[in-house]
Amino acid sequence: LLESELFGYKAGAFTNAAQDKPGYFSLAEGGTILLDELGETSPAFQVKLLRVLEEREFLPLGGIKKVKINVRILAATNRNLEAMVNEGNFRRDLYYRINIVRLCLPPLRERKEDIPLLIERFIDRMNRLRGKMVAGIEPEALNRLMAHDYPGNIRELENSIEHAFILCSQGAIGLHHLPTHLSTPALPGQSSASQPTTIHAIHRATEREVILATLERNHYNRLATARELGMHKSTLFRKLKKLQLDLPETDGRSLAARTPTVA
Repeated sequence: LLESELFGYKAGAFTNAAQDKPGYFSLAEGGTILLDELGETSPAFQVKLLRVLEEREFLPLGGIKKVKINVRILAATNRNLEAMVNEGNFRRDLYYRINIVRLCLPPLRERKEDIPLLIERFIDRMNRLRGKMVAGIEPEALNRLMAHDYPGNIRELENSIEHAFILCSQGAIGLHHLPTHLSTPALPGQSSASQPTTIHAIHRATEREVILATLERNHYNRLATARELGMHKSTLFRKLKKLQLDLPETDGRSLAARTPTVA
């Protein structure tokens, strides 16, 4: 299947091959072809690819005449090809044939200065695709995204912004628009990689202590508490009811309103 996609085939080469079909190498004539995930290819295909790179020609499936090509080839992989060569899982001659100019793109966790630029690009593109007018991202949400380690790399960041677009109909993306594992803050001394995916995973007693401490810190202002915990205020109210927390009737906002200021 991979050979038929890259090299094309002639009519009658296999069942249902009713007419000739050009492959990607032919379509890329005079241009560039990107071979993605090269480390996942079979040894048999690697032999044929090496022949194409060496001779600059290939034979379509079912064909009897070779086709000359003039293309620039880029190869990409997330595997360590050098280690695969030493283990015998990748052809050494093919590795040295493609390893002419080598670019190593570090993972997102090692270049977090790119995160704001990537977010801006994702928001701009999704606004066009979905006909929305999302106006950027709030500082608290950006800080939370900057603190994450991104085991899923750039795709994880893009999926997080896409998740936020579903919940954010207008204005800027806030903490409560992010996926749960990002909108829930890590406990003191806990890294973002080891924090629970949701606050529900925390032991009930610990969850009660965290919410109570945050309420006290915000003078029992429910809105400010929800904002600091990275959840919507309605979610906080449901948790207060579920945990049967008895709180003062006075909200922190009312207390602040009655407290005189000293010049």
